[in-house]
Amino acid sequence: MDGKIALEEHFGATDPDIVEQSREHFTPATWAAHRAMLLDIHDQRLRTMDECGIEIAVLSLLSPGIQSLPRREQAVDWARRLNDFAAEQVARRPDRFAAFAALPLQDPDAAAAELRRAVGELGMRGALVNGFSELDEDGTIGYLDEPRYRSFWRTVADLDVPVYLHPRDPLPRHARAYDGHPWLLGSAWAFSVETGTHALRLMGSGLFDELPGLRVILGHLGELLPFNVWRTDHRITVSPRGIPAQRPFAEYLRTNFYLTTSGNFRTPALLNALVEVGADRLLFSADHPFERMQDAAEWFDRVEINETDRRKIGRDNAAGLLRLG
Repeated sequence: MDGKIALEEHFGATDPDIVEQSREHFTPATWAAHRAMLLDIHDQRLRTMDECGIEIAVLSLLSPGIQSLPRREQAVDWARRLNDFAAEQVARRPDRFAAFAALPLQDPDAAAAELRRAVGELGMRGALVNGFSELDEDGTIGYLDEPRYRSFWRTVADLDVPVYLHPRDPLPRHARAYDGHPWLLGSAWAFSVETGTHALRLMGSGLFDELPGLRVILGHLGELLPFNVWRTDHRITVSPRGIPAQRPFAEYLRTNFYLTTSGNFRTPALLNALVEVGADRLLFSADHPFERMQDAAEWFDRVEINETDRRKIGRDNAAGLLRLG
């Protein structure tokens, strides 16, 4: 399928030097090539997009990005500079790129102000947040369901843009389950557990009852949620334990969330997501350069779904959600 829009395509930068954050996700033998891919936007990336039938890639900062900077002043400064950089890249080829803003959620008011600037002045299509934010050098962290972030979410609702909730690893002090099993960290397992739990926190907090128009994007075909949401709802019905949410989690998943195919090119998983949320809530993505655009495109173009759904997932849903025309 030609004309695809890909929503989770990452970049890095050396000024400020944030690209090194991704080193741990690659072997020493492959790091140099992948570092170059993170820094490249207009050369090989564009050629690969052409080969894969991807018309538009939505750029977003690598993980954990701004969320890992415990000093508020640094987070605010780097978010602004990196958003300016991303906007400059989009301006060079607005026919081929769009971007999500990076936000300094160490300071919710500053994050709201930066989102307003990024959307209103830079033309960004929403934000990508890499999970929890580190709030100080002592390891204090903030999840987006917490009361401190309600004013931020009201800004998101006022701007009517989506927030992509992207994975990051738990901090070591919160990750005892992975001790001695480092292969379970990152995208192999911990990313989905961490991000799926964060999404459930948002649902359970009553956020979407207060602001029903909010739209959150999850990658990797829903971070395990489509497979398990029935059981989660079922057990909460048996033992609600004071949950503030007014509706079942499955309803929030269908009405407040979009799911992308990033890094999960598995047909049964796609079909499960189709049944749970419907074709109107699914979006094509690759997860470049952590996954190959070629793998994403070849699988998606051949997967056995009807052509109407393929067009929706591959392009039309993203064009509507992000107002890409």
